Amino acid sequence: MTPTLRKMQDSVSKYAEAIARVLQVDVEIVDDTLYRVAGTGRFAGGVGRSMAETGLAYSRVIASGEPCVIDLPGFAEVCRKCRHWQRCEETFEMSTPILMGSSVIGVIGFVCFTTEQREHIIASKDIFFDFLRQMGELIASKAVEMLEYERSKAVGELLEDIVDKVEEGVLLVNGRGKVVRLNAKARTILGLPGDSPAPLTARLTQGTEQLLSYREFDLELAGRTHQVVGEAYPLQLGGVSLVFLFRDPRAMQVEALKLAAAGDRVGLEALIGASGVMRELKAQIVRLARSSSTVLIQGESGTGKELVARALHQESAIADGPFVAVNCGAIPEALLESELFGYVRGAFTGANPKGRIGKFEQASGGLLFLDEIGDMPLHLQVKLLRALEQREIQRLGSTAVTPIKVRVIAASNKNLEQMVAESAFREDLFYRLNVIPIHIPPLRARPEDIRILSEVFVTRYLERLQKRLLAVEDSFREAIEAYPWPGNVRELQNTIEFAVNMMDSPGNLHAGLLPGRIRQGGAGGGDMSFEAMERALIRKALALSESGGRAGKVQAAGKLGISVATLYRKIKKYGL
Repeated sequence: MTPTLRKMQDSVSKYAEAIARVLQVDVEIVDDTLYRVAGTGRFAGGVGRSMAETGLAYSRVIASGEPCVIDLPGFAEVCRKCRHWQRCEETFEMSTPILMGSSVIGVIGFVCFTTEQREHIIASKDIFFDFLRQMGELIASKAVEMLEYERSKAVGELLEDIVDKVEEGVLLVNGRGKVVRLNAKARTILGLPGDSPAPLTARLTQGTEQLLSYREFDLELAGRTHQVVGEAYPLQLGGVSLVFLFRDPRAMQVEALKLAAAGDRVGLEALIGASGVMRELKAQIVRLARSSSTVLIQGESGTGKELVARALHQESAIADGPFVAVNCGAIPEALLESELFGYVRGAFTGANPKGRIGKFEQASGGLLFLDEIGDMPLHLQVKLLRALEQREIQRLGSTAVTPIKVRVIAASNKNLEQMVAESAFREDLFYRLNVIPIHIPPLRARPEDIRILSEVFVTRYLERLQKRLLAVEDSFREAIEAYPWPGNVRELQNTIEFAVNMMDSPGNLHAGLLPGRIRQGGAGGGDMSFEAMERALIRKALALSESGGRAGKVQAAGKLGISVATLYRKIKKYGL
């Protein structure tokens, strides 16, 4: 836990400067671990350093809770700041404790370096001592206010957390370990009867394991020990000292495996993550899903923009309607207009003689997702704007208009506002699309989700590749969590698939199975391309084959899950 004074370092620094101006000396303030929180003059450069070796006088003040005055410290036994006492420049030192109740949370000290400073302080020593004491009381009162605020804030956050997690077991315990209250879910998990039993005593012991974002606990209750996963929150409110939110780990593992195996899942459950930004994103999707307004999703490549669009669709009143996705950057410019708006018979050479409906009509009654909207040509942007404004489209080669009833969601990994400024994207279309903006944070902005995502992907690819995992080594987790993931979730997913492919079965996942750039924390270059991963996998499969020639290639193709013909084609492609 961070010492109190460090949490209010900015305020403490201001108090140190005020004391220095009044006393006209160099001032330093340390916390109860002898960490220099603030300093002026000669001490300013030492802020953030430990004084464990040189702060003997401060150690005595912390231990005794009493002020300390040292006259001519260069000749005093307590001087440890100089290796040779003859060279000590200090002429006077005064220090007083910062008391919060009966506890010393820090020390205010000042030092004189000249005879004039020393005489100035000694002449009014009692006044200055009283001034230091009052400043210590002021700092302590501010610390109490800060701690009270933090406590109130924690209570508010806790109550919100409880509301969010009503499907979990909730256990409220007082300072003597007695159970004040437990909810129905807690009784179900613990196998307790529904009626109110005699007062129960609970004892929690935290284990070393972790399942997703939950910690392992042994909960002793009613003569039995239950293994559960959850989080314990200290609290001092209404006779409650601890709130424990928990789940049955076996049920949770089953849920996690189902989630991991559902590769084609859509909706909110597809947005994996427990970080604050992801919780807010999901809450935003729920709020916006019922609207029919146009949405513009922006975020870096690989963050999951289509997943967000699908979640908006699944949570909406038109979830039973079609979801039609169009990648505006993947369709040739000459074909994009007909792809979106359709065409009639004879509209152009090579067209289907029966004509064809476009994506707008296909999505009627549902949602049209326009991915990479920033790649749409300017002349088509005009037609798209008209379709959005008039709620009607015109097929190529036709003068008739067709009414459309479709919600449009657009997405881009480009800075559309900058493109507008550069006249590369129409301003009127940008504002028409940007009615409801959604920004998806990059993976590096939510590092707490990396482990959750990696565990889901590991479980998914173990099942797909029919491999058995013995353990995930710390080196693997550390490398995964240290890398900045410029390719975001897509890059993480591809990397996990690569590592599971490279792993022996049964075997451990370790850092050595990861591409070099991951092990080096991103210092070794950009993303490993799909081709580079594929080449490495094929090389590994061929090397592990027990026989050579065609038989070995048949065996390698089986391990890779591809046909022998495909393997030969890829061997030729990569020169293996």
